[in-house]
Amino acid sequence: MALIWRHIARRWYSGGDTAFARKWIYAKTFKGEPSHANFRLETEPIPATLQKGEFLAQAEYLSVDPYMRPYMLAYPEGSLMIGGQIARVTKSANEQFPVGATVFGQFGWRTHTVCDPAKLEKDKPYVLPDFGQLPTSLGLGILGMPGNTAYFGLQELCQPKPNETIVVSGAAGAVGSVVGQIGKILGCRVIGIAGSDAKCEWLQKDLGFDGVINYKRKNVYAELKSAAPKGIDCYFDNVGGDITETVLKQMNVYGRIAVCGAISNYNSAVTKVTDPQRQFVFKQLRMEGFLVWRWNDRWMEGIEANMRWIREGRLAYQETITEGFDKMPDAFIDMLRGGNTGKAVIKV
Repeated sequence: MALIWRHIARRWYSGGDTAFARKWIYAKTFKGEPSHANFRLETEPIPATLQKGEFLAQAEYLSVDPYMRPYMLAYPEGSLMIGGQIARVTKSANEQFPVGATVFGQFGWRTHTVCDPAKLEKDKPYVLPDFGQLPTSLGLGILGMPGNTAYFGLQELCQPKPNETIVVSGAAGAVGSVVGQIGKILGCRVIGIAGSDAKCEWLQKDLGFDGVINYKRKNVYAELKSAAPKGIDCYFDNVGGDITETVLKQMNVYGRIAVCGAISNYNSAVTKVTDPQRQFVFKQLRMEGFLVWRWNDRWMEGIEANMRWIREGRLAYQETITEGFDKMPDAFIDMLRGGNTGKAVIKV
């Protein structure tokens, strides 16, 4: 009798012979800090058969990232929440994506995806390179978009030279923590700005940052003066706002600034800061914003370089893993509050 009921329950959950995907919908436009009211969990049937060129992927790890907060403002209510995931191919009519392959795809917040890469103009999925003994979840972090953001953003835009001083804001996040370590590999002095004593301790003791500043407890201007008495040559900016205003005042002549994000005002009104024009003119500064996709044609270069440094013991990483697809909104909200150290990941 128990076996019969389990069989009936399975058929009811899957809709008989029909299997269903679960997905998180952008239910209400973000205003201020996101809440559970902004999201809605829905299901949809998974096609029983695939067309030529398609494959079915089942999510194993999903990503939540700061960029999702401002990007979703361009989407209408009712849209699928955007984002990357690591997934396993479970069914395939595409020889480049065989059953059992582990892929990265911009599939959004959903458990199952049918994809035909040939129909995508951008954001094409790819099979992960061999990570060896490293967890595949790193394909969402240090061996994926955040790692490449650090690798290319720092080296291509800041172009740091040995013995120069680099300051990184949002230094304990998925991108900032990698930026600082690459700076050390390149022979630079690195100062990280983060939001807790625990994060600062991790940056200095485990990752080798030369100096750290807890912006919630310290005077950033005074601490920078002490940590960087000869000024700042490169600034990798993840936060914007008051912290960036403070850093710019201590930049050296010909300083370079890479603008990766502005998380300080994603959930609130843009902070008013002093016009920085004078700093840029008299110090001849160069500031450039970027999206990592500009280096799509070199994508594997960044992944392979970061993987090599991990295996050599020169790059370390940390993940904040949340268990359960149902917890996607919680992980997203917590990440925007700075609750994660390293990469925020959801394990399905």
